[in-house]
Amino acid sequence: MQAGGEQFISTESTMLNVQMSRGIFEPASEHLRSETWIVCELAKATLGERTTVDWGAMATDYDRIRDAISRVVPGCENYNERIREDGGFYMPNPPSEGRFTTPTGKALFRSSKLSKIDLPPGRLFLTTIRSHDQFNTTIYALNDRYRGISGGRRVIFMNEQNIADLGLTAGEMVDITSHFDDGERHVNGFAVVPYEIPMDCAAAYFPEANPLIPLGSFAKRSGTPTSKCIVVSVTKKGG
Repeated sequence: MQAGGEQFISTESTMLNVQMSRGIFEPASEHLRSETWIVCELAKATLGERTTVDWGAMATDYDRIRDAISRVVPGCENYNERIREDGGFYMPNPPSEGRFTTPTGKALFRSSKLSKIDLPPGRLFLTTIRSHDQFNTTIYALNDRYRGISGGRRVIFMNEQNIADLGLTAGEMVDITSHFDDGERHVNGFAVVPYEIPMDCAAAYFPEANPLIPLGSFAKRSGTPTSKCIVVSVTKKGG
């Protein structure tokens, strides 16, 4: 509920289906604010006079947000009318129809040169992943039926040969250290889980493993942290 009355948001599935979504539960607190209200208030506070958008009006009436989207995003024309139809609507997906908006009308492919990363002996390449009961950084439960994990998330998935080579055992608690040219970073108390993962590779959940990611290691063009390729060492807890 906002000053403009009851509101709803819209969600887009991985299949490009845009649908209406309404809250069905009573707020946990009278002080609880919606994500939309929070974002609008952040925009007002940070942009100040540098914006022509009426953020307060958008927080009051979400239709205003959808109207703005409909003016700038192809495929979202008449957003407010179409979102209220049963089933919502689908976003355009030209490649699925064999259409490519390129000068040749065909798909364009680009190759990028891969840099070889030398892995020192005794170290592993760590990638951070999410569990089944997780959406982005929102964790709904301490289980991961994808990988047979239940009741906890502080685990590190390792190849059985690496576990043996490092003198570790399944279920043993370990500390993890990442190594980058600006120093080391640590997380402690992770359980070893044997997993069918390539030799010299390992995986752990985020955000639990986020402290290991070097701030200075990121993609050149996007600025995305290199959370899928972290050089780490694994030692017995407290060792």
